[in-house]
Amino acid sequence: MHQLNLIMKKNLPILENIEIQAVAAEGKAVARLNDKVIFVPYVVPGDVVDLQVRRKKHSYMEAVAINFHKYSSLRDAPFCPHFGICGGCKWQCLKYEEQLRAKQQQVVDNLTRIGHIELPEVSPILGSEKTTCYRNKLEFGFSDRRWILPEEPSDVSQHNALGFHITGAFDKILDITECHLMDDIQNKIRNAIRDYALEHNLVFYNLRNNTGLLRSIMVRNSNTDELMLLVQFRIENNAEHTQAMSLLQFISDSFPQITSLLYVDNHKANDTFGDLEVNVFRGNDYIFEEMEDLKFKVGPKSFYQTNTEQAYNLYKVARSFAQLTGKELVYDLYTGTGTIANFVSRHAHQVIGIDYVSEAIEDAKVNSQINGLDNTLFFAGDMKDILTNDFIAEHGRPDVVITDPPRVGMHKDVIDVILNASPERIVYVSCNPATQARDLQLFDEMYRVERIQPVDMFPHTQHVENVVLLQRRES
Repeated sequence: MHQLNLIMKKNLPILENIEIQAVAAEGKAVARLNDKVIFVPYVVPGDVVDLQVRRKKHSYMEAVAINFHKYSSLRDAPFCPHFGICGGCKWQCLKYEEQLRAKQQQVVDNLTRIGHIELPEVSPILGSEKTTCYRNKLEFGFSDRRWILPEEPSDVSQHNALGFHITGAFDKILDITECHLMDDIQNKIRNAIRDYALEHNLVFYNLRNNTGLLRSIMVRNSNTDELMLLVQFRIENNAEHTQAMSLLQFISDSFPQITSLLYVDNHKANDTFGDLEVNVFRGNDYIFEEMEDLKFKVGPKSFYQTNTEQAYNLYKVARSFAQLTGKELVYDLYTGTGTIANFVSRHAHQVIGIDYVSEAIEDAKVNSQINGLDNTLFFAGDMKDILTNDFIAEHGRPDVVITDPPRVGMHKDVIDVILNASPERIVYVSCNPATQARDLQLFDEMYRVERIQPVDMFPHTQHVENVVLLQRRES
């Protein structure tokens, strides 16, 4: 029997010899003690550990592992030196086949427990061929309030950092020296920029005060071997402008493989730059991605799936589920830069894409022009305001609706309009099976779920995409 250790820390106990039982939500795992559930990060089922309780509620506890008595056979060796601190890639310690099994179960659990509808068998999840270096975009922040590691002395003198924000400490940045999410060029660029900034005494950003020259960097690469770097500054005067231009010149000279070197002067209290001018220091203000024989222009403000190779597999599933013959009118909802719309357009009579981000819609139009596609139309605006019964009366009743909403799912007004339009098929692509399950319940009276296909876009994380085919019921 598990025993409660008498050693207490702020009235929070240490629990000894606890066996981790299963994978849980948010990248954590779960154990049980008597009638309480214990949520623990960075452990895997089968580990036997001592736990320091950090939070105690009536029906559950949150804890961290402070000692391992037994390592599970499901455990894998983390490959990142920042594992367990940066907050990302929480499943590095879990073998990839077990990650896929857990994500498959996550889809099943959400659709059955939340949806409460009749379901076919869920197809085996499509794993990602790449489990490292699979991302095409990363963002790193500057801060003059570096996250101090537990093993570091309290009187450290170097407080500047370039890396990832620490969860729960919004103004602290963990200094990143090595990240395996993207091709190694991002490590070389980031570390070189940090070294230059420290050597030349450039001022790192202070988020609390909204001061400091260096704010953030964004790195994007593509399967056409193009590379984009955007640096965000907060330039106060001529001297700082000179410093910023000197840094960009250093980057340009050091990394000639960068085809799009950009910068933004951002004085806002956050790092979003969708409403700000992007300046070109060298090269183009875009890069290209390719998918089959299509090219997609990707700018610094563009949304494009961050796992390029797995996005292709995801879109192939959506296109297959749509069962297009070349005669259909397709509505692509939450179209973004029109990637899915353009991807399926050659198999349809016409595709109409809708998204609330006007810049993304302009990108979608450009991507159609680049690829010589003349059967697409794109509209910008809030989905529930654009997609109305009047809109459908004007542009035609869709035969197929493809929808790829944000994590919050679809607005009920949008679902009601789709139900009124009564397309033959609905292909629902989701990054959140829980909200997808909720929405499927609203479709259930008129549509039955025909096929379910999970896709792993983000190895070593708990996130999973899921594609569902809804077929209209016979009246």
